[in-house]
Amino acid sequence: MTQGRSIRLFLVDGTPNGLLTAEIMNWTGHVLTGPRTKLSELVQRPECGRTGIYFLVGPDPDNSLRPLVYIGESDDVSTRLKQHNRPEVAGPGGGKDFWERVCLITSKDQNLTKAHVKYLESLLIKNAGDVGRCKLINGTAHEYINLPESDRADMAFFTEQIRTVLPVLGFDFLRGRATPVSQQLAGAPEVLPQSPKFVLEVPRHGIKAKGQEVDGEFFVLEGSMARDQWVGVNGGYKALFQQLCDDNVLVAAEGSLRRFAADYAFSSPSAAAAVVSGRSANGREQWKVEGTGQTYAGWQDQQVSAAATEAESNSPLD
Repeated sequence: MTQGRSIRLFLVDGTPNGLLTAEIMNWTGHVLTGPRTKLSELVQRPECGRTGIYFLVGPDPDNSLRPLVYIGESDDVSTRLKQHNRPEVAGPGGGKDFWERVCLITSKDQNLTKAHVKYLESLLIKNAGDVGRCKLINGTAHEYINLPESDRADMAFFTEQIRTVLPVLGFDFLRGRATPVSQQLAGAPEVLPQSPKFVLEVPRHGIKAKGQEVDGEFFVLEGSMARDQWVGVNGGYKALFQQLCDDNVLVAAEGSLRRFAADYAFSSPSAAAAVVSGRSANGREQWKVEGTGQTYAGWQDQQVSAAATEAESNSPLD
């Protein structure tokens, strides 16, 4: 079981929408983030004069499901941010209009060098591309290997801490996805998922999908069949359905169906059920435990009741 972590957050100006700093216990990294509207205050902070990594984040007008992200490095982040705030021009280091929030990572002991942050930039661009939760403005990452082996190990650890703290601050683009169920099933017994398999069927349309809950995400398993197009009202999960088609997660199959080409993690059973059905759906009722027909809602309630009973039995007597 993964151990808990302590993250210290500080509201610089006392408001939730202003500047915010974050630190992890026993990590030398320091995070500073804020909206673009607070840029004049942010660039005056001492952290901005240090060597570090920064992220520019904004909405993608063509895809509401994934943000636009630019990952950069500098030995004077404030100067680079001022450049990015200018009217947009062609060429590297110029102004960028898309971003609405900025996040920069520096070191409390100021031991990050230019070589370190160039290597970090390379790692983070690759990680963001692999995770696929955003559209990178950078394009292809440039591999940077001119760093001693021990420093590369330190920067790998530094990267993992960045990936831990950013989702806490609302930046999900580096958050790793849960291990696909098919990979877990090929692993050791101790890493097998704990939930049963669930089935969703719509016989008149030939739809049959299987799912499983892993690490808080609901996976629809590879080979599951879904409707070939969205037939529900606009909005809801229509954009997600289309995105999965565009990403070839949902591929054409025989008849008026699509097939999941790989396991895919959804945020909830209802999101998974909607994409499978091509319309809004209550996944808590439509997903049924394979072999018993118990609904997901019934199964979850059973788990909660069992956990509460166990907690009561383990509590000290008054």
